[in-house]
Amino acid sequence: MSGNKPSRDVFDAIADSTRRRIIQLLAEKGELPLHQLTAQFSIGRTAVSKHLKILKEAGLVVDRKAGRETRYRLNALPLKKVQDWVTYYSVFWSANMSRLDQFLKEEEE
Repeated sequence: MSGNKPSRDVFDAIADSTRRRIIQLLAEKGELPLHQLTAQFSIGRTAVSKHLKILKEAGLVVDRKAGRETRYRLNALPLKKVQDWVTYYSVFWSANMSRLDQFLKEEEE
């Protein structure tokens, strides 16, 4: 990642179920080292590290050194982009369902 600007799209980062689970774990637990994250999966430490790298590139995870280990925590701010996208389509579908409901009521009359 260059500076504070994410180098990977947040939608790309959350497309994988393992990465979504990592996000959930970090949201629930706050800050976790790699070995505690790895213990939650049936994949190895290297694979979890690769997923963390992708999440870091999207700005969704930040890390810090604590002694000999690196601890990871969630930075949920990039998820706002996902929330905005979902909200847009929620409004879109609500409006279309209302129009369909109105159409069906008019057909019954």
